Amino acid sequence: MPRALLSVFDKTGLIELATALLEHGYDLVASGGTEQTLRKSDLAVTAVEQLTGFSQLLGGRVKTLHPAIHAGIMARDREDDLEDLRQHGYAPITMVVCNLYPFQETVAQPGVSLQDAVEQIDIGGVTLLRAAAKNFLHTVVICDPADYTRVTDALNSTGQVDLALRRELAVKAFAHTRDYDTAIHAFLSQDLASTILSEELPRQLSVGMHLVDVLRYGENPHQAAGYYSRRANGGPLGGTVLGGKQLSYNNILDLDAAWRAACSFTQPAVIIVKHLNPCGIASAASLAEAFAPALASDPVSAFGGVIAVNRPVDEEFVEAVGTLFIEAIAAPSFTARAQELLTERRKNCRLLQVPATFDGTEIEIRSVHRGLLVQYPDAGDPDHTGFRTVTQRAPTPEEVENLRFAWKSVQFVKSNAIVLAANRATVGIGGGLSSRVDAVNLAITKAGQQAAGSVLASDAFFPFADGIEAALEAGVTAIIQPGGSIRDSEVIAAADNAGAAMIFTGVRHFRH
Repeated sequence: MPRALLSVFDKTGLIELATALLEHGYDLVASGGTEQTLRKSDLAVTAVEQLTGFSQLLGGRVKTLHPAIHAGIMARDREDDLEDLRQHGYAPITMVVCNLYPFQETVAQPGVSLQDAVEQIDIGGVTLLRAAAKNFLHTVVICDPADYTRVTDALNSTGQVDLALRRELAVKAFAHTRDYDTAIHAFLSQDLASTILSEELPRQLSVGMHLVDVLRYGENPHQAAGYYSRRANGGPLGGTVLGGKQLSYNNILDLDAAWRAACSFTQPAVIIVKHLNPCGIASAASLAEAFAPALASDPVSAFGGVIAVNRPVDEEFVEAVGTLFIEAIAAPSFTARAQELLTERRKNCRLLQVPATFDGTEIEIRSVHRGLLVQYPDAGDPDHTGFRTVTQRAPTPEEVENLRFAWKSVQFVKSNAIVLAANRATVGIGGGLSSRVDAVNLAITKAGQQAAGSVLASDAFFPFADGIEAALEAGVTAIIQPGGSIRDSEVIAAADNAGAAMIFTGVRHFRH
């Protein structure tokens, strides 16, 4: 007689499945609440305790972890295995129906305690699924109630579950336990990120992510997309959407780029991003004061962009933004009046409150064909970085202030990246181009007359003097760049000939 072991937390479809199995001659064995549910429906069932000879222990924590159960599940249809079972009075278990404690659902609840989460870590169920899935050549394993009908249809059709379906169900069971363990790992390690990071990359990468929002589409309308979070109820960038339309795939990417940049500044800063590239960055005594110069950097590109700021959005900032069309605003918080005004005037503008600053403690992951690229984030200049003047003229204190601002700003521009800045604001940005001299020319074009008297930052060295010469001709007075080109001497000579100052940092900041 075939035997099925049933141990499920989710009782959906249980009675129907058990009834069908009895009709096909199965002996049913069940544990705990599953057994009670079957008995209430007057279905013939054997308690797990009758097979093991032990009552459940530790308040039900240990029920199925016994050789009578696992030897039955792991037995192969061969004489030596069957003889082992007979010697101990055991019998084969040819089907396992099991689903697990709701760990993911538990930790998704706000304010869940560590103790409550740990109590929902299933041990026996995972062991049952893995044992049955390993022995799929001889055992049927079902972890999803949606598959009950497929199994009963197979039994009704041929009286058995064929190898192809057993293998498919085993793959599903292994995926289920994998995702379950990954969720546990993600939950228990989420507050340890800052303490376990090192320069070493993980040998095995396991990322527990939850689908928290199905987006309207991806980069384009014909692409399906969703937002996944480490927390089951986590919002975009770990924040909360306070108003506006649903965030799109592109919105989230742009907000992430803008938020990272905003968090790098200590003074009030406004970052305007369009298509993953900053088009305006400015820092001032208040967000309202910083907005105008940030917009002036490239008002054409700013239309339809996103904004991130590193201070609470207040009424003055809302008034400063005026009528500019923007897709979304990310901020640590919004005052009640600012939120009210934005909701009234910009009902479609997404408002994202992000309480946690970007701290670079999580690895960055990018997918490539059949693989992943992993790196630790660029958190700015390493501690040992030193600025070295390489020209005859040293920069003035005012130039140094603007060079430092430009150097920080250029780190968030797509490579090849060039930033022109003055008065703690970008005046021209060139990025995402395959030629550095083209990036310089684009920045100059964007800056227009503001290029004269500005300073320049480059994310990587100048391979030729042409980029420097174009900047100097436009009126740039000081330059900051990593250095390291085989033609550094030519580049320095060009700066000296124009009476400009140049600083080498020795650090590159590519952003691909």
